This record gives sequence, C-alpha cells and structure tokens, in this order.
Amino acid sequence: METEGIHRVGIMGGTFDPVHNGHLILAEHAYEQFHLEKVLFLPNGNPPHKRAQGDERASQDARLEMVRLAIQDNPHFELDDEEIHRSGYSYTKDTLKRMSKVYKDTVFYFIIGADSLMSFDQWCEPAEICRYCVLAAAVRNQLDKVTMERQMELLRKKYHARIVLLETPDLDISSSFLRQQHAAGKSVRYYLPDTVYDYIRRSGLYQPTRNNRG
Repeated sequence: METEGIHRVGIMGGTFDPVHNGHLILAEHAYEQFHLEKVLFLPNGNPPHKRAQGDERASQDARLEMVRLAIQDNPHFELDDEEIHRSGYSYTKDTLKRMSKVYKDTVFYFIIGADSLMSFDQWCEPAEICRYCVLAAAVRNQLDKVTMERQMELLRKKYHARIVLLETPDLDISSSFLRQQHAAGKSVRYYLPDTVYDYIRRSGLYQPTRNNRG
C-alpha cells in the first residue's frame, strides 16, 4: 500500500481520559497537512499498556461521551466506538486490520506523539501495524528533530515503516495532568472544549472522593 491512495483517513487513538484541546489540535493539523478526508477518533477500550486503572479514571461510557461532545461540531471528525466495546485488551494491529477491511482503497494515517514514536518497538507486533498504516509522528520541542529522524530511520529499516512528520504547535497537555489538576480543585478550563469541561463538572468525574465510594 503506497502513501498515495484513493482515500486518506486519519486515525486518532487514545484513552481520552479526558479528551482535551491538544488532541483536537493534533487531529486538525493532520487533517490539513496530509489532505485527509476525515479523522476517526477511536477511544481505547482496555489498552494493555494501562492495565492498572484507579477509580479516578472515567468509565468507558463517560470517555465515549466526552469524545462525542468534543468533536460534534467538526464535520471531518468522526467517532468510532468499536474498540471501546471490544472484550479483552485492545491492540492497534487488530484495529487497523479490521479497518482495512471496512475502508477499501484507503491509506490510513495513524497519528502518534513523539513519545509513542520512541517507544514503538514495545508495541504489540510493530511490523504488522506498519503494514496497514502510515505513522504520522507529531514533532515536540522536548524531542529534537534529529533524534526523531534517527528513530524514524531505524523503524523504516526494521519494520519497513512509512513515517511522516506531523508539524503541530507544541502544546504540553496530558490527560493525567488534567485529572490531577481537577482532583486538586484547580481550574482545567481552556484546556478542554467547553462541552467536555461542563460534562466533567456535571458528572463529578475525577474527584478524589470517588476513591472512597463503596
């Protein structure tokens, strides 16, 4: 599968716990830079790299709803809920294999951060992932381009990976930081879409008192 196809679709995976403006900006830049038809948001159901989950995390239904609220006014963002309802652990290789059967004549651009690029060797069957997609790796100031390009070349040689750099503003926002901030009673407004911020407040998510509930 070449990087030139009949259709181009971006894939934005993650736990989205919660989804924040950094996710949306990343997806929007990928949509524009790679001339995508749309970007699919795939909330993870049970990601193997996050087996230990405390009560402070949101439920699958809550994460799904937050993504739906975050992207509802963007016509080229879509929600794919298949992975979040899958039993067992969710592996990227399985998701991409499924999607390649659903979306014919399509080149997938799988959007990842620089940290994921550097740890890609630790993913489940990296070579299988590279068969089904182009990796779109976001540049971050904390990781210089020389280091990223060296890693990209290693992955190309090892897995025949197709990798492109995704140029985006370097917004250092993490979902874990937002959960901690909110639990500490500090403001997370403006890090999140207003719809998501309101949902978190109404639902009482990420409050430390949840750990004490029976």
